[in-house]
Amino acid sequence: MLTRPPALLHSLFPGCEWQHPSAERSLYLTFDDGPIPEETPWVLDQLADYQAHATFFCVGDNVQRYPGIAQRALTEGHRLANHTQHHLSAWAHPRTTYLHDVARCQETLTKLGLLEAETPPLLRPPYGRLTWPLLRQLRPQYRLIMWSVLTQDYNQNLPAERCLRQAIAATRPGDIVVFHDSQKASRNLRYVLPRYLTHFAEQGFTFATL
Repeated sequence: MLTRPPALLHSLFPGCEWQHPSAERSLYLTFDDGPIPEETPWVLDQLADYQAHATFFCVGDNVQRYPGIAQRALTEGHRLANHTQHHLSAWAHPRTTYLHDVARCQETLTKLGLLEAETPPLLRPPYGRLTWPLLRQLRPQYRLIMWSVLTQDYNQNLPAERCLRQAIAATRPGDIVVFHDSQKASRNLRYVLPRYLTHFAEQGFTFATL
């Protein structure tokens, strides 16, 4: 996948949010697939070192297993959001199954008191995959968040140094940047994230929640 998705995708999925262009030097870091004890607490420690805030798109099953980690993220000023209950691909499951999984994740986050008073709540479809019928059904209920920079930290064939170079080169003010607090991404994440934070903090950027 491309580090920076082509503009054509924006027009194919109208109503999805890809970035927040701004005159200010702000970035919107996001982390997909957690929370898990192997990676998420480490991510939270790195963010705290830079007074950076981020949005965590959580798999509901992981939230149920590790509610204390999710609560820590909320307490430290981060935002939690929906990434489906079981990390389902919209291209591989019936629409009713997918919508039920989205609803279950939202219920999980709500029952544990992990959501802000928000209208509408945030949802990132796993893999960035959607269908037009799903888009029409979900858009009135959720802010559908995509990205403008995909770090590809999950790509185990991508050397960590290259992952960092590509992510830095692709980043612009107002970008929504995707990392993964997952074990698959661990090697690249642990190399890239602190260096990425250092680079942009030294450039005067701030890191905000969506």
